[in-house]
Amino acid sequence: MIRLYKTNKYYEKINNLRIITVYRMTKKKIDFTNASTTFYFDASFEYLEKITSKESSIVLTDENIFAKNKKHFKGWQTIVIQAGEQHKNQDTVDDVIGQMITLGADRKTMLIGVGGGVITDMAGYIAGIYMRGIAFGFVPTSILAMVDACIGGKNGVDVGVYKNMVGLIRQPSFLLYDYSLLKSLPKQEWVNGFAEIIKHAAIKDAAMFKLLEQHKLADFQKDTVLLNKLIQRNALLKSRVVQEDEFEKGERKLLNYGHTLGHAIENDYQLPHGFAVSIGMVAAAHISEQYTGFPATERLISVIKKYGLPTDLQFDIEKALQNMMADKKRFKNEVHYVLLEKIGKATIQPLTVKEIEAALSPQPLREQEQ
Repeated sequence: MIRLYKTNKYYEKINNLRIITVYRMTKKKIDFTNASTTFYFDASFEYLEKITSKESSIVLTDENIFAKNKKHFKGWQTIVIQAGEQHKNQDTVDDVIGQMITLGADRKTMLIGVGGGVITDMAGYIAGIYMRGIAFGFVPTSILAMVDACIGGKNGVDVGVYKNMVGLIRQPSFLLYDYSLLKSLPKQEWVNGFAEIIKHAAIKDAAMFKLLEQHKLADFQKDTVLLNKLIQRNALLKSRVVQEDEFEKGERKLLNYGHTLGHAIENDYQLPHGFAVSIGMVAAAHISEQYTGFPATERLISVIKKYGLPTDLQFDIEKALQNMMADKKRFKNEVHYVLLEKIGKATIQPLTVKEIEAALSPQPLREQEQ
């Protein structure tokens, strides 16, 4: 069930003068199997104090986010870690847990992940294992986190080059969306996040795919109303899929479109997640041509390029296949590969390593021109 609440407005008083601060915030509560998540769309970071108290909360963020938003962290107990996927591992988790113990965190403590996908993945994982589980919430600061990484309860860390090999599924108590946090986001991170938006459109929403064709990245960067609608559309699309299949037994597997190859090359080639996924989507589209008769590969490539994402890369196929066979999506000697039947409709095809190799090899992916 998705519950919609009315827009929230509240006021502030400064120096005895009433300063009206209007937050056109949309609040939506989504029920999952064992928990509920409340979404606060188009909110403000300051609203966080209305959700949880500073005294009973600990914020986890990285050095880049902290440096750019110091005013927001004033008064909050904050743990700051090094930025980057390379630090998304158990060593960092152990260090954070040690700091939480020092701060006196107990079972009533709320852990808040403020950052991109690395931070939200780690915060959810740490909250799930600290004292056998404490409450947690997210303030996503990147497009990627807002539309994908912080939604659905998947939390974990990498083991070497293997993405999210250790983790758990546990839903956050809340997600707070403050679009002003995106102002300092480098263009590459906007581009990176749009890979997951394109993915959602390709597998589940043909109308949104047309919307992406009609606009360009700059439109969403300049128009907060347009951006808010797009973020909500993606967040609710993924949430509905997760509601139907929280523990990934069927329909939720479709969200892995582009990720089979994407995860296999992401860490080896130190690619941003969205870049790896976009390359994976194109590869999966070519494989789809052979197995489902997918007719719109060039249309997909055109949109991916339009948003500044790469469509190909020269990589070691043998090494990528080895990584696939160690991935969570492998079942015995097969990989459950997500393919497209048409724009807006995906399917799952079990493929052996030999079949994947044969599908990729005739049209080797070339390094993208710079």
